[in-house]
Amino acid sequence: MTIQTMFQMLGEGFFVSLQIFAFTLLGALPLGIPVALLRMSRFKIVRGITRFYISIMRGTPLMLQMFAIYFAPYYVFGIQLTPNSKWQATIVAFIINYAAYFAEIYRSGLQSIPRGQYEAAEVLGYSRLQTFVYIVLPQVVKRIMPAIGNEVITLVKDTSLAFAIGVGEMFSTAKALVASQVSMIPFAIAAAIYWVFNFLVEVTLGRIEKKLDYYHD
Repeated sequence: MTIQTMFQMLGEGFFVSLQIFAFTLLGALPLGIPVALLRMSRFKIVRGITRFYISIMRGTPLMLQMFAIYFAPYYVFGIQLTPNSKWQATIVAFIINYAAYFAEIYRSGLQSIPRGQYEAAEVLGYSRLQTFVYIVLPQVVKRIMPAIGNEVITLVKDTSLAFAIGVGEMFSTAKALVASQVSMIPFAIAAAIYWVFNFLVEVTLGRIEKKLDYYHD
């Protein structure tokens, strides 16, 4: 098999990895916001339930969570699995897992803002919404960007875990090629693709952080 053919096959697998990456960000980034707010709720029971969810998501392997979500409908509810069940389980597991991490990042960012800034905004006649949008949010976004960036880069690599339940992303394709061709070249190509994509993500996040430099603490 030629290198060109390997690139083509790995490219098809990378497209699946890219879909997992995109769907996870689209679901987990916004979902993390209500989770963070619930984690900061004034009601103790709400805080406790949310904290337990975050603890489970962060304290157990993502691979195990995928298996649980994939098999639970059949073993718990007797629902028959379909050809799309693996893909659906992968996306759901990635979203609820990463939402927990993003929620903690959001929470730390919100709690890092001194209480005095809220009080000063109230004295100046700002509403709660205006205070959040114009004073709190710009500071929070700037402060959490490095942590968000780390999670996004980790997500790129974590997409390879989808192979565990049979989703044909790039790592599973590379593994199959290594076995069939008795060569480590597919792994080397896959590693290069992961690195290039992560490099592009780093550059993009770096530019976003640079644009936020207009605001100084």
